[in-house]
Amino acid sequence: MAEKKSENAKAAAKKTAKKPNVFKRLAKYLGSCKSEIKKITWPTAKQTTKNFGIVIAMVAIVGVFIFALDQGLYALVGLFMNTTA
Repeated sequence: MAEKKSENAKAAAKKTAKKPNVFKRLAKYLGSCKSEIKKITWPTAKQTTKNFGIVIAMVAIVGVFIFALDQGLYALVGLFMNTTA
């Protein structure tokens, strides 16, 4: 019986244990963020320029494809509906 009381007292003490100050927790969080940012390997300017060019080229290609598809479907609908544009 005494063992149960001591276990209950320990559990109650854990529940009522105070958290560290909010500023201490914030400082710890920001410190861990800083250490994680140091682990990042950033791309070079040459890599960034190359990737930017690839993205712009793909946007242009997909844009032309969608434009052509839209024009083709519009013409096809025009044939069936006998409309002139």
